[in-house]
Amino acid sequence: MTEPVTLALVGAGDRGRTYASWVAANPRRARIVAVADPLPERRARLGGPGVREFSDWTELLGERIADAVIVATQDRLHAEPAVALAEAGYHLLVEKPLAPTEEECRRIVESVTKAGVLFAVCHVLRYTPYTDLVKRVVDSGVLGEVMSVEHLEPVGWWHAAHSYVRGPWRSERLASPMLLAKSCHDLDWLGYVTGRRIAKVSSFGSLGHFRADRRPDGAADRCLDCSIEPGCPYSAPRLYLGTLRDRGPVWPVSVVTGGTDEAAVLEALRTGPYGRCVYACDNDVVDHQVLAMELSGGVTATFTMTAFSEQTHRQTRIFGTHGCLTGDGEKVTVVDFRAGGRREEWSVATDAGSNAADGHGGGDAGLMDAFVRAVRTGDAAHVRSGPAESLDGHLAVFAAERARHTGTVVTVPDK
Repeated sequence: MTEPVTLALVGAGDRGRTYASWVAANPRRARIVAVADPLPERRARLGGPGVREFSDWTELLGERIADAVIVATQDRLHAEPAVALAEAGYHLLVEKPLAPTEEECRRIVESVTKAGVLFAVCHVLRYTPYTDLVKRVVDSGVLGEVMSVEHLEPVGWWHAAHSYVRGPWRSERLASPMLLAKSCHDLDWLGYVTGRRIAKVSSFGSLGHFRADRRPDGAADRCLDCSIEPGCPYSAPRLYLGTLRDRGPVWPVSVVTGGTDEAAVLEALRTGPYGRCVYACDNDVVDHQVLAMELSGGVTATFTMTAFSEQTHRQTRIFGTHGCLTGDGEKVTVVDFRAGGRREEWSVATDAGSNAADGHGGGDAGLMDAFVRAVRTGDAAHVRSGPAESLDGHLAVFAAERARHTGTVVTVPDK
């Protein structure tokens, strides 16, 4: 039996803990040997016998103490450690988005390519059983030649309020544009399942609702002080206390507080950012956005991201010359034109939900399985989201944001 792959974790927040939980469930395949995070309580959660704790990732540079590093810091803190750790010889798994600027993304890709290390980006949508099913159908040829695609990301009213109004990704200055923070997954996914790259893009979107001028009469600055909170769809007590009662201190409760009871949640809502009124936050990212795209070979595609939906799986329709596909994250229905419109349906054998608490429909586990396998075997083919592929998707996002701000059609650079 081979020794487990050794991993160091940079950033012990919610995403870092998610990947660490896979390691804990697969001790024969991987082992965490170091955790770097500025907060001692975060390090302590993942520490233990044989796990070295560092307050800063730079302490990993003195000697190579692991086979690979997982970089799970906030968006704006990816580039510096990724570049330096690649140069130090570590294989890398980097949380998406790769970086908030095109320049930093290119610098990371150049560094890992030059260093010759294995590299993967956490585009977990590529690794779900549902994605495998969609790609098998497209690659089988039953749809004929793909002509157009419609793709929807239903962020969910409460998820938008949690992460993109009250949470860390609420501000482009603090993190990145909404399209990059939330939907670089989706542009990457479109390229993966169709085998085409995004060539041109236009985009429209804005912060339409979560702003001060939409604030209802009588709303207080905090939900716990608000007389209209019981009827508000964005009630923080309803979301976090409801999750705690139904499922325990899982995400998103685990982001709000390190505590595990109602008293801890209430204290966090009274004093922390997650108890603020959604109309009285410092958010500036869009809450709805639409893209129109031309993919290579003349394929057309649209993408919609909206906060104003249920929180569920992505919805996709793919239109081909011989058939069309409708997918909802759990099942795929194909209408075969050559068989007189015969309908066939396939379902994914999983009950995994779509959000972080549910492992992103199996994507988190699929990603870790593939990355650890790649490091163990030295075979990069196990990685579906390497440097070149991920850079393509990120460049499409940056082009879409230029298009949104300028009201133009923008050509996506070919690397």
